[in-house]
Amino acid sequence: MNGISSADNVMAIRNAILQKNAALRDVAQTGNAGGAAGIGGADATKPGNFTQALQSALEQVNGLQAQAGEAATAFERGETTDIAAVMLSKQQASVGFEATLQVRNKLLSAYKDIMSMPV
Repeated sequence: MNGISSADNVMAIRNAILQKNAALRDVAQTGNAGGAAGIGGADATKPGNFTQALQSALEQVNGLQAQAGEAATAFERGETTDIAAVMLSKQQASVGFEATLQVRNKLLSAYKDIMSMPV
């Protein structure tokens, strides 16, 4: 069940990023500079938490992939006959990887947008 909570953590991080992205987009569309203070106000997270959260999520996805590989290897060696558990662990690793890939794509897109802004 630890794999499910890991996938839930990755999805929670993804949802938090999407919510912050939507809030920043709303602020940019309204041109309300005062609204930006609410984003970085008392509810703001400590610096480095995003980096730590992203690193933790990557480690969890890596763990899921290693666990899926071990389960597949054990099945191939005949140590286990539970194909459902093997397929479930492979799907968990796949979903975690896809979520991580989408977060990476959004980060790269945001980076490109920032770099193309006129100064």
